[in-house]
Amino acid sequence: MPGRKIRVTSCSSLHIIGTSLSNPAAKSMKVSATTNTKRHHHHHHHSSKTNKTAAARAAAMVNHDTENLSPIFSSKSKSSDSTDNVGVGDSKISHEAIEQDVTNLTNLNNLPSTNAFEALQISSDRLRTIIAALHCNILIRKADLVRNLDYVANVLDAVHEDETRIKQQHIPVAPIRRRLMEEDDGALSEIEPDSVPNEVRDWLTMTFTRSMSTLKRRPSDKPKFKSVAQAIRAGIMVDSCSRYLRRLSIDIKFKTINEWTFDVFSVNEFTNGQCLRYVGFELMQRYNLPNKLHISITTLQNFLEQMESGYSRYRNPYHNLVHAADVLQTTYQIIYNSGLMVENWLTDLELFAIFVAAIVHDFEHTGTSNNFHIQSRSDVALIYNDRAVLENHHVSAAFRLMRQDEYNILSEFTSDEYKNFRHLVIEMVLATDMSCHFAQLKTMRSLISMQENIEKAKALALILHCADISHPGKPWDIHHTWTQSLMEEFFKQGEKEKELGLPCSPLCDRDNTLVAESQIGFIQYIVEPSFIVVGDMLEKVLKSLVAADSELLSPSIPNRSMTSSPSPSAVSSTELNHQHDEQNGLERQLPSSMTTPIPRSTIVRRPWAEYLKLNRERWVQEAEEERRRKQLNVIEEEP
Repeated sequence: MPGRKIRVTSCSSLHIIGTSLSNPAAKSMKVSATTNTKRHHHHHHHSSKTNKTAAARAAAMVNHDTENLSPIFSSKSKSSDSTDNVGVGDSKISHEAIEQDVTNLTNLNNLPSTNAFEALQISSDRLRTIIAALHCNILIRKADLVRNLDYVANVLDAVHEDETRIKQQHIPVAPIRRRLMEEDDGALSEIEPDSVPNEVRDWLTMTFTRSMSTLKRRPSDKPKFKSVAQAIRAGIMVDSCSRYLRRLSIDIKFKTINEWTFDVFSVNEFTNGQCLRYVGFELMQRYNLPNKLHISITTLQNFLEQMESGYSRYRNPYHNLVHAADVLQTTYQIIYNSGLMVENWLTDLELFAIFVAAIVHDFEHTGTSNNFHIQSRSDVALIYNDRAVLENHHVSAAFRLMRQDEYNILSEFTSDEYKNFRHLVIEMVLATDMSCHFAQLKTMRSLISMQENIEKAKALALILHCADISHPGKPWDIHHTWTQSLMEEFFKQGEKEKELGLPCSPLCDRDNTLVAESQIGFIQYIVEPSFIVVGDMLEKVLKSLVAADSELLSPSIPNRSMTSSPSPSAVSSTELNHQHDEQNGLERQLPSSMTTPIPRSTIVRRPWAEYLKLNRERWVQEAEEERRRKQLNVIEEEP
């Protein structure tokens, strides 16, 4: 059979050169993504046409996404808009073709044995099909996904065993090994010898080729890289593809980060329990805050990782890093949904302060209430004199952490910038103290009724407070999961109180608490009134901005919406305004001149209202069942 071309996708080559090599000198390597090879390919039930189609789809998508990877994950700020048009469109492959390939994943009969050479190509094709399906949001049955990945893993195990036996026992070459040795191409075969430092060359050869492990070479000879690509294909294929699948899945999840129904639990699962660093980094990158505020990416990564460590310190069911990520995204969504992100209401420093306040608002939470600390006379209660005990600790511990160089994300701030940033963060975090709830709402209602503009710090504090108690306004599955976690944390506190001989706090008695009744009261008296006030407050802020623009509007002074404002780095201000108007059901009209006002809505969408209503009705039904169960228990206990 005539020789055929084997494409090494940029996912493997770039991942190896850009990520796997710790030596910076390796970055100078130039690798050909496509190399020629002469080998005999045995036909199987998968046709060569299907193989090439799958390879083309995966290569087109991988080439694009690899170019946009950030140090932690695929940066949505760089690739969110472009990924939607890459892959299927560029390779001229229809959506139906990918669905057909996905259907073929169910067929695992008559596959070659894992130690057969043909198994490598089939494994590669199936992985590419999975990548293409995930990229296009095509559903793959979990059972099919697991069985195919298990097959690929077994194939690579066979390759690894073969390599190990050859190196350690010097036994005759097995079929897969012999085929790999026969291939005379490789992703590193075209590297100019002088462009690779000797140290890097020696490491590559010793690690990925057979020459230095079984043969002695003359000192004057330079190692050859002709067979390196085969070892790389075998050893890196599952790792790189699994990493890519994970990044792609996370990327798909982040497409909903602007939405009220964002599922933080799903993101936490895809990020292996690291959703806070991913959500935090994602939002900051979307608005290019590290670059604008001169924040080191490494320092920001260290800070976010340390935040996760602090949230995980006490292994709380509720007040953990997932809760912090949820509050962060909800705080952002409330502001984004209102339209204030494109109204130039916030400076970059203020937006950064909002994100950081949400991130640190429960840092090192002990899983117990302020009242528990006061009653138990804990050290933290003594430090803060029984006033906003935990809230003071959260913000104080965060700022103490930022005094260390490796976590100091404020190192480039001027004295005034630091002062303003610290004031905002303290104001917002202390406002999450639930004992201040009614006073905070009363103050805001009063400010809304006045003619004067609302102080920005108080407005932002109310937004964070509402985000902190927002889960009853989310879809039932999300809300119910949060409720179960919170009640479990309450019950654990009740057990501690009993051990210390303290009175059991409300809702903390595992045996007597009526969960449904408690949630009805929480929604009716706490959450719903809070979101009514925050919605009214946001509308007043919008109206004040529109009024200010109408007064300042002149041929030489552009409308506020035309000026620069914090906006995603990959989206222009015009596109962002248009996207927001579409989400609010508005039809955007361009001004005929600079003196023509742009019609802007001052009505804030309130997606939480419908969910609050539905969830309260659901809890009413649950409460009725609770009462029936309690009555039955009483009857059974009677003599």
